[in-house]
Amino acid sequence: MRWENLTAETRHDRPADAALFGADTVTTRTFDTPEFAGITFHEIHARSILNRVPGASRMPFEWTVNPYRGCTHACVYCFARRTHSYLDLDTGIGFDTQIVVKVNAPELLRRRLASPRWHGEHVAMGTNVDCYQRAEGRYRLMPGILSALRDRANPFSVLTKGTLILRDLDLLRQSAEVTEVGVSVSVGFTDPELWRTVEPGAPAPQRRLDVVRTLTDHGIECGVLMAPVIPFLGDEPAQLRATVRAIAVAGATSVTPLALHLRPGAREWFMAWLGQHHPALVRRYERLYADGAYAPKWYQRRITRQVHELAAEFGMGPARGETPRRIRRPAPAEEPAAPGPTQLTLL
Repeated sequence: MRWENLTAETRHDRPADAALFGADTVTTRTFDTPEFAGITFHEIHARSILNRVPGASRMPFEWTVNPYRGCTHACVYCFARRTHSYLDLDTGIGFDTQIVVKVNAPELLRRRLASPRWHGEHVAMGTNVDCYQRAEGRYRLMPGILSALRDRANPFSVLTKGTLILRDLDLLRQSAEVTEVGVSVSVGFTDPELWRTVEPGAPAPQRRLDVVRTLTDHGIECGVLMAPVIPFLGDEPAQLRATVRAIAVAGATSVTPLALHLRPGAREWFMAWLGQHHPALVRRYERLYADGAYAPKWYQRRITRQVHELAAEFGMGPARGETPRRIRRPAPAEEPAAPGPTQLTLL
C-alpha cells in the first residue's frame, strides 16, 4: 500500500484533481493487492452525507446516502458517470478507477439522524453508485451506516449488484425488526458474454441471483430491478424469458424492468463501447435515442409488458404489504457542532 497527503502545495501539478481536492487535505491511496490493481482511492471528510433528491427527479424517494463516488463495477452504461465531471475527473476510465471514499459517512449520518430537524424520512442507498462495490470490502462504511439507521428505526432501502451485502445480513435482519427495509438486486440480463463486456467489474448475474436467494431464505424480502434491458443485445423474447425465469427461481418477490437510458457522460462512453464491440448497431442506437437520454415510450411500454407477462407466468407476485413496527428513539437536546472548515463539501 502507498498513500500521499495532498495539500495545496502539492496540487498545482494535478489539474484533473482541482475540484476534488478543495479541502486542505485529501488522502490518496493505492493498494498493492490484485483486486485493487489500477484503482486509486481518494479519502475525504465530507460535510454532509444525506442528499436531497431534486423535486423534478423521477425517483420515488427524497433522500439518499452515497458513501462512494465512482465505481469499480465499471458498467459501461452507468448513468452516474457524469457526476465524476463535477470533480474534474474523467467520466470514462476515471469513473472506474478513481474512487472517492467518504470515510466519515457513518459518523455524519448518525449525527444527522439525531438532529431534531430530521423527521425519519426514507433513505435510499445504491441509487448513484453501488454502496457494496469492492471498495466496501476494505473501507467497511456500510455496517456503521446500517447501524445508525437501525438505531433510529429509520426506514431505508438498498439497491446493489454487490454480493458483499450478505456480510451485513444480521444488520439487515435487525433493522427489519424495527422499521421498513427494502432490498433490491440489479440483474438486467443473464447472458454471460454480455455481462463480461458491459459489466466487467461486477459480480456475475448468477452470483447476484444467489444473493437474492440467500436474502429471501433468511427472511429479507428481495426484489430485482431488471436493469438495464439493453436494446438489440438483451431484449429478445428468449433473453427476457430466460432472465425473468432465473429471477423467479431465485425467489425474488418482484421484478421491475428498466430500459437502458443514456444520459450525458454515460452516453459517450457507451457509444464508444458500442462502436468497438457492435459497430453495426451504432446507427440503430442513434435513431432509437435521437430524442434524448431515454428510449421511446413505445419501447419502454413493450419491455414492461413483456416482463410483467413473464413474471405472472412464472408465479412472481408483488411484495407483501405488511409494515414492520417502528421504534422511535428520543433525539438529543442539542445537535452536534458542524465539522471544521478544512472538511470537504462533497455530495
